[in-house]
Amino acid sequence: MPTLHWIGKEKVINHHLDVPFKVLEHSYSFENGQQSEKEINSGNKIIHGDNLEALKALLPEYEGKIKCIYIDPPYNTGNEGWVYNDNVNDPKFKKWLHSVVGKEGEDLSRHDKWLCMMYPRLKLLHKLLADDGAIFISIDDNEQANLKLICDEVFGVGNFLAQIIWERSYAPINLKKHFSESHDYILCYSKRKELSISNGLIRSDETNSKYKNPDNDSRGLWRTDNLAVGPIVKEQIYEITTPSGRKVMPPKGYCWRLKKQRFEEHVADNRIWFGEKGDNVPAPKRFLSEVKSTITPMTIWKYSEVGHSQDAMRNLRDIFNGEKIFDYPKSIDLIKRCFELYSTKESIILDSFSGSGTTAHAVLNLNQQDGGNRKFILIEMEEYAETITAERVKRVIKGYDGKLGTGGSFDYYELGQPMFIDGVLNEEVGVQKIRQYVYYTETKQTLSETGFTRFTRLQDLQDYEKEAATNPVYLVNPKNPVQDFFLGKHNDTAYYFNYEPEKITTLNHEFLSTMKTKAEQYVIYADNCLLTKEFMTKHHIIFKKIPRDITRF
Repeated sequence: MPTLHWIGKEKVINHHLDVPFKVLEHSYSFENGQQSEKEINSGNKIIHGDNLEALKALLPEYEGKIKCIYIDPPYNTGNEGWVYNDNVNDPKFKKWLHSVVGKEGEDLSRHDKWLCMMYPRLKLLHKLLADDGAIFISIDDNEQANLKLICDEVFGVGNFLAQIIWERSYAPINLKKHFSESHDYILCYSKRKELSISNGLIRSDETNSKYKNPDNDSRGLWRTDNLAVGPIVKEQIYEITTPSGRKVMPPKGYCWRLKKQRFEEHVADNRIWFGEKGDNVPAPKRFLSEVKSTITPMTIWKYSEVGHSQDAMRNLRDIFNGEKIFDYPKSIDLIKRCFELYSTKESIILDSFSGSGTTAHAVLNLNQQDGGNRKFILIEMEEYAETITAERVKRVIKGYDGKLGTGGSFDYYELGQPMFIDGVLNEEVGVQKIRQYVYYTETKQTLSETGFTRFTRLQDLQDYEKEAATNPVYLVNPKNPVQDFFLGKHNDTAYYFNYEPEKITTLNHEFLSTMKTKAEQYVIYADNCLLTKEFMTKHHIIFKKIPRDITRF
C-alpha cells in the first residue's frame, strides 16, 4: 500500500501516546432552558480545549464506543491562520509546528504542518470509534489527496467506504480566474468494514412519486424496469409478440432480462406492461410494496437534497438574530445525512472540530424527527466555544426565530489539569478521577460500568453508614461522595487502589484482611508493599507501586 511521507512524520506518528492525559472540569449544565452548576450527566457534552488533549481525555469513558464521527478540520487554504498546541518534544520541531500556517508562497511547508496536526488526532479518533462505526471528514482539494493517504494508513485502505462529493454551491463565482469550485469532499471510513451496516436513506416523496398505477393493479403503485440487459445470454434472445400483434426483439448487443418461460409467467401474472394500447416494448413492473423501504445513497450529494453553503449561512444568521458570526458553517441537512446513514437512535456522535455547533444541531433535529436518543460530544478549542458553539445549542434547544425548540440538555466542560506532573500524581484532579484513570488503564473499562457504584452515588447518610460498617472507607471531603479502595472486578481479577493523598499507604496483611471481594487474581496499588514475593505468588497477588506502575497512555 502506498504511504505518504512528509517532514516531521517520524515525530508525530506515535505522538498520540505522548499527549498528556488531562481531566475534564465541569463548568455548567444546561437543561430545560436553564443553566446551573450541577453536572447532570445527560450524555451530551461540549468541551472547550485543544482537541488533541480533549480526545485523549475522552478515552477512559468512550474508547471504542463512538458510533459516528463527523469532523470539519481546517481546509488549509493558506488563508486560515490555524494554530494548534501540539506538544511535540523536539524544540526546533515544536517551534516550527506552532507557527501560524501561511499562504503557499510565504511558507512552502504548510502541507507538512497540516499533516502533523491531523495525524495524531486521527489516531485518537480511530481509538474512540466503535468497531461498527464510521467517520466522515469534510475537505477540499487543498488536502484531499493527502488526507486520503493518511486515512488509508490510520483506518486501513480496506475500510474506505466512499469519497462523497457535496455540491455546496448553486451558482458560479465569476471573479475566479480559472474554475469556480462548486463542491467539497467528504471522506468516509469505517473502523471494521465487515461490521459496518448502512441504514440507507429513507425514500423521499419525490422518489415514491415515480410510482403510478395506470391499470389499477390491485397490488398497488408500480413503475417499469428495462427488460433489455447486457451482456448477451443466448437463451434469453427470443421474439416477443405484444398484445397488439407487434413483434419485438431485444436491441443489438442485448438480451431479455428474463428467460422465455419466466417471461410468460410474468405476463400471466400481469407483471409485464405493454403500454395502454398494448404495443409498447414490454417492461417488467416493479411494485412499490416490494422494494426496500430505504435506498442506497449515491456519492454525489446535491444541494437540493442536503443544502448548500448559503443555506447554512442563512440558518446561522436566523439563530443569531441576523448577525453573521461564523464563516463557512456546514449545512445541517448535510451532516444529518451522515448520521442517518451510520447511527442508531442510541448512538454517541463526536465532532472534535465543532466550530459553530452544526453537529449538535443536526443530532437534535434528527432525534426530534425520529424520536431517537442520540448523544453528541463537541470539542472546540477557540474562545467562541462558549459564545457561539454552546450558545447555538442552547438556542436550538429552546427555540429561535419562531421555530420550536428541539428540547435536550448538555454539560459544558473545560479541559482541566494533567493527571501527572513531572511523573507524580496530580492530587488536584481529585481522587475519583485518579481512580477512574487507573481502572481504565488496567481494564479498558469505565469505572462506573462495573456495577460498583455504591461509593460514587450514595443516596443518603444511612447507606454510607451501612457500608462503612463492613468496608474500609474514607471520606475524601464531607461534601463529596465516599470512596473505598476497591475499584472493581474484571475478568475475575479484583482491582484495589490503596491511595490516600495525605499519607503513605502500605500493602500488608492488615490491608488484606479488609478485602471482601473473591477473585482468581488481585491487582493492588499502594505506596509500599510488605508482603513477600512467595506469599503474593501463592495467593495470586500483583503489587503495583504508586505512581511508578500506573500506566501512561
